[in-house]
Amino acid sequence: MEDKYRSFIYGEGEKNTTWVLGSPPNFDIVDKLFEEGRTKIWPLGSLEEKVQRLVKTMEMELFHKANPQDYKSIDATKFTFIVNGRKPLTLKELRQLGGGYNGFLQTSLPEEMRMYDPSKETVESAHHLFTTTFPRGFAFEILQVYSDAPVIAYKFRHWAYMEGPFQGHPPTGELVEFFGVAIFEVDEQMRVIKVEFFYDRGELLGALMKGSKSERSVGDLKMGCPVLRNTG
Repeated sequence: MEDKYRSFIYGEGEKNTTWVLGSPPNFDIVDKLFEEGRTKIWPLGSLEEKVQRLVKTMEMELFHKANPQDYKSIDATKFTFIVNGRKPLTLKELRQLGGGYNGFLQTSLPEEMRMYDPSKETVESAHHLFTTTFPRGFAFEILQVYSDAPVIAYKFRHWAYMEGPFQGHPPTGELVEFFGVAIFEVDEQMRVIKVEFFYDRGELLGALMKGSKSERSVGDLKMGCPVLRNTG
C-alpha cells in the first residue's frame, strides 16, 4: 500500500510502529476533500510538492504515531514547536499540552474569553470535537514556498466544511478556512527540528461560532474586544 501525499505509513520500515488507533490511519476521505478543494496542483518532485508531503507527514506522525521513536519526519530529540511567537515547546511539552489541536490553538486570553480552551481539552476530547465538526476532515495545501532547506518558509491554507456541531453551536455546512505562514528548520535527513506557525486562530474559531447557542454572538464579542480580534 502507498499514500499519495504522505510518507512513513506503510512498508517494512513501519512494521514495528505503534499506532494510536492500533493500525495505520486511512486518509481517503480527507484526500478527496483536498483534491476537490485545492487551489494548487504541484508537479511530483517539485519543491512545493516535497514541502507539502513533509508537512502532511509530520502532522500524520504527530497525530497517529504513539511513540516518538517511530517518527521519521521529525527528530524527536531536537524538535521544538512554536505558535505565533509563543514559548517554544519541546515534543514532551507539546504532548503534555495535549498535542494536536491543543498545541495549534494555544492562547493567552483570559479563561472566560476563550472560544476554545486547550487547558480543558485532552488529546481524545479535542480529536473527537474536531472530527465531529469536520466529518470530511481538515484539508491542507501549500500555496507558496519562499525558501528551500535547511530553513523552509511557506504559505499554507487549511479548510473544511462545518457539517457537525461545535461546542453547542449548530453546523452551518459552510466552508471554514484560514491561511498562515510557517518556517521549518530541517536537518540533512530532511527531518524537522524546529517549526514555527503564524496564523490567526480566531479566523478558524470565529467561523465555528455562527448560529451561536447564546444571545450574544461571537461576532459581537470580537468587535467589542481588540484582544479577541487579534487572538493568537
